[in-house]
Parts: sequence; structure tokens; C-alpha cells
Amino acid sequence: MHKRLGLWISWGLIIGFITLLTTIFLLGKPELNDQPIMIYDNEGKLLGSVYPEGERLWSALDQINPKLIEATLIIEDQNFYQHRGFDLKRIGGALLENIRQQNLAEGASTITQQYARNLYLSHEKTWMRKLAEAFYTFRLEQHYDKDTLLEGYLNTIYYGHGIYGVETASQFYFGKSTKQLSTAEVAMLVAIPNRPNAYSPLDHFDRAKQQQLNVLQTLKRTDVIDETAYDLATREQLEIIANPLHDQQFGYVADLAIAESSQILEEDQIGGYHIHTTINSSNQDALNQAIQRHIEDLQVGALMANTATGAIEAMVGGVDYYQSPYNRAIQAKRMVGSTFKPILYYTALEHGFTAATTLTSEPTTFLFNDRDSYSPSNFNHAYADDTVTLAQALAVSDNIYAIKTQLFLTPELVIDRGRSLGISSPLPSVPALALGTASLSVEEIVAAYSHFANGGHQVNPYLVDHIVNNEGQNVYQRDRHLGEQVLDEQVTFILNQLLTGMFDPNLSSYLSVTGGSISEELSGNYAGKSGTTGTDSWMVGYSPELIVGVWTGYDDNRKLDNTQAAKRIWRDAIESGHDQISSTSFIAPPGIVAAYVDPTTGLLSSEHCTVSRLMFFIEGTEPKQYCQVDH
Repeated sequence: MHKRLGLWISWGLIIGFITLLTTIFLLGKPELNDQPIMIYDNEGKLLGSVYPEGERLWSALDQINPKLIEATLIIEDQNFYQHRGFDLKRIGGALLENIRQQNLAEGASTITQQYARNLYLSHEKTWMRKLAEAFYTFRLEQHYDKDTLLEGYLNTIYYGHGIYGVETASQFYFGKSTKQLSTAEVAMLVAIPNRPNAYSPLDHFDRAKQQQLNVLQTLKRTDVIDETAYDLATREQLEIIANPLHDQQFGYVADLAIAESSQILEEDQIGGYHIHTTINSSNQDALNQAIQRHIEDLQVGALMANTATGAIEAMVGGVDYYQSPYNRAIQAKRMVGSTFKPILYYTALEHGFTAATTLTSEPTTFLFNDRDSYSPSNFNHAYADDTVTLAQALAVSDNIYAIKTQLFLTPELVIDRGRSLGISSPLPSVPALALGTASLSVEEIVAAYSHFANGGHQVNPYLVDHIVNNEGQNVYQRDRHLGEQVLDEQVTFILNQLLTGMFDPNLSSYLSVTGGSISEELSGNYAGKSGTTGTDSWMVGYSPELIVGVWTGYDDNRKLDNTQAAKRIWRDAIESGHDQISSTSFIAPPGIVAAYVDPTTGLLSSEHCTVSRLMFFIEGTEPKQYCQVDH
């Protein structure tokens, strides 16, 4: 009985092995997918190249420091040239340990197994992934020689900070090629891949140094280095350069371009494609420089885009991609503060408000049916203690006026309008929504404002213009036509004129206009709105042709002291952007009339009014009476 069972098991193993070999033969040679993705600007200039999994400089095996190769083999897979993809002794020991711990904590992966995982699989620790890894390992060993596999592995190891491959890591951490590395530097590089985030000498030097010493001890024990070389290496002072391969912002552009292209092509692997983006290199440089001048110790997310098409002409996802690849212009959701008010006031204008509509600005406690109360305040607790017009309330960012407006409209109306402008993030149905308690991305707020800037047409920001495959065929071309009209063009024009008020000192009174600190340095006719919370500072502004949105703050939500950086970055960027194009004024559609109005009373200006502002109205809604009392 036992003999017959053993025979059946033997036959099953033989048949399974033959089936495996037949499958491997029929599937043929697996693709190594080592073609880079090429990223271009809007004029066809190469911005940079990246491999599908990150930044990499490919080096042939004979171009890599032999000492680094030897150290890698000693640490990772001493029997690499002897086994056929699997080190059975190590696997047996790891298997027993995993069974004992009832998890997959212990690994015994060979270099071929790791290369298979780098090429085709995720790094999750599951039995299914292990089986898939084994299958790909068989295929790689069947079709490629050991030197090819080792070269591929050395060029695909992850070293943290978006860096892949030994040559890329050597240039990044030490600013030199692998052949120029000392023994101490070789040992540091060999130590990192085991836990690239935890052992990064850039972020965790003491921990990385300890791992480097462990590697050096192993190299001494296996006679790769002698006692003298060991002593010298342990005493060497390492200088970590963190030298980026590209501009500090290129990684953010590349990540978004690759993600957008993958979605367009419905392919996860897009190695070999040439992605032509909408990035204007001059505008990108200008935005980068503006940030370097004004950012101090803050983080930043910023976008510059064409208002009509949504084409992103410049993008900054953070101060330094190599320090943090998290894109704060696209991924981060931050409280927008008063930059939400234009959405509120567009809704008000389409429901009967005009530029001259007056409400009283004074300390107010709002009481609700559920007996809750809400007592918002203005900046520095300054109030007009009198009526103010919508034009002045928007220019000085009066919070009392905003809350009263939203209570008249209801939050639901404002939320519906926000959705029509492309905002998909949660919008709380509360009175404080008027003051920007919603958390949005820079991309969302730029998209919403772009509807105003282009006269009310549907628009969505995008980065990819066209894609060419590795055979030179154009496989995708963006349709650049103007979107459908989704906003009323008269109301949109009036809102745009109101949003120029933040730069008009004539509207300063009990509060200063919010753009007063930069207004004298602006040459164009811009509309915009700033916003500040305890932890966030925003500036979004535009001409009919170009929009720039900037957020500054801290990732850990620390209290914000510098509230001017966002405005200064915006000022420098939009002014530079208009060096290439002529800034035009917003064009009034038919049915619009203009009048000089007292910003306090909302009445037509007369000799009794010391201040007047040119305001715009849908014909028939303009004020009819003149000021009778001095203001």
C-alpha cells in the first residue's frame, strides 16, 4: 500500500515537472522590460528618462565595480553561479522558520528570485506570490545565462528615494560611479537594499552605518577583504551627497505623466513609450525659481495651467522629490480657507446677488434650530460695523458676509455648484463651508477656478499631450477643443471682475485687501483669491490665458507663521508666465453694464462718496440711486 502510494506520488511529481518544463518551453523567453520611458516637454525637448519602476542608469556587468559585485554575491546569494535559481539548503531553513513563526517573515530568495520579483511581481508576502515568483524564476534560469541575470538584478535593486540600480545609487548617494567607490562605500550600498527605507544613509545614517559594519564583518570573515582593509573601511568618514539625476521637480512630472499614460493606454507596463507632456520648460523653471526664493522651511504644491484647455504647463509637488515623492499638488488634500469663497459668490450671483449687494459686517453669533450656535470672526477681529458690498467683502475676505451669504443660499446649493466645477472631494454641508473648511487638492481648486478664467467652459487639468510607442507610431493624441459651456458667461465675467478687487487698495477699509502686499508688483490684469488657515496658506489667481495655484504649509500640520510665501511664489510665477504671452483683460459678454459704485453703501458714486469702484452688472440690476451721505 505504502509502496503504491509512493509510486503515485513519484509519478505525480514527474508529470508535474514535465508539465512545468513544457509550459516554460511553450511560453518562451520572458521579456526583461528594460526599456526606459522618455518624457518630453511641450516643444519636444527631452526632460528625462525613467524606467517603469523608477529612476535608473543601466550599467553593463563589466562597467560595475568588481568589488561591489563580489560583495553583493556574498551578502545576497553566495551560491548564485552554482544553483539553478533556488538555494535548497537556505529554502529549507527558511521554510522551517516560517512554519515555526506561522508567517512568511524569513526569506531565502536567491538573486534570480529577487530579479523575478523586481520584474514581474509585487513585494507582498503571500504564498501565491511565492509560487508565481518560483515560476518566473524557472523561466528566467531556463532562457538567460547567469551574467545576464546578475546584470539585470544589479540594475533593478531598489535603494530608496525612487532610486533603482547600483549605478544610480552610487551617483545619488556618493556622486560618483561604482568603479570609483571605496570599500566602505561599497559596503554601504550593499547594506541598503535589505530595507531601503529603514537603512537609507540619507534619512537614518546611524542605522545604515551599523548595517554597513555588518557587511564589512561578513566580507572580512569570507576573506573578500583583509584585516587592514576592514580597519580602514570602518574608520572612513562617509560623505552622503544625495545628488539627484534630474531636476528636483522632474520626478513629480514623470510620476504623473506615467500614471496618466498608463490610464490612457490601459497598460501597467509602458517601458519604451515616449510621453510628450504639456510642460512649458520656461514656466517650469520660473515656478521652480520662485519657490526656491520664497519657500524657507515650508512645503509646497503648485500648478500652472492653460485656462482654456487645462494643459499643465508647470508643476511642483514638493520642495524636493528625492526627499519626498509625495505630490502635494495632486495627492494632498488641504483645508482651502477663503480660496473657496469664489465658488460661494458665483452661486450667490446666479441667485440674485450683485456686486453692490450689501450686508452688515459686525460680530455675529448665528443660532440654528438644533440650538447650536456659530460665532465666526474676521481677521484680527476687525469689522466694518456697517454695511459692505459683496465687492468689498470679497476683496478684504470678510467672513461674516460669507456666512450670511451661505445661510441665504443653503450649503446644498454651494456644494452642487462645487461639483459642477469638478470638485470631487467631500464638501461638508455646514455653514463653515463658506470659510473653506473643505480639504481639496491644488489640482481641484485650479480646475474650479479655470472655469471662471475661461469664461465658463468645462475644463480638467491634464499633463499628457500625445504618446509615441517604441516603433515611432503616435498611439494617443489629446483632443484640445474648448469644453462645453457650463457656467453663465455674464455671471462669470462679473465674478472675474470682483476677483480683481483683492489687488485694488481703494477697497481697503476696516480690513486691507488681501493682495495688497503684492499688488504694486503686478503688471497684468489678474483675478484671484488667497486663503489662510492655521496650517495652510493658499494663493490662486489667473488671467484669461494662464492660471497659477500655490499651497504652502507643513506636512505635519504645524502652525503656520509665514503666510506670504504662497502669494510671493504666485506673483513671481504668473508674472514670468506672462513674459511669453500678452495678458489680456476679461472680455465682457453682451448685456453687461458698468457703473462707479460706493463699496460701502452699494449706491452709485457721487460727490459725497470719497471712494468709488468700477463695478459690473447684468443690465437692469445696476444701482439706480446715488450716495447722499459722505463716506
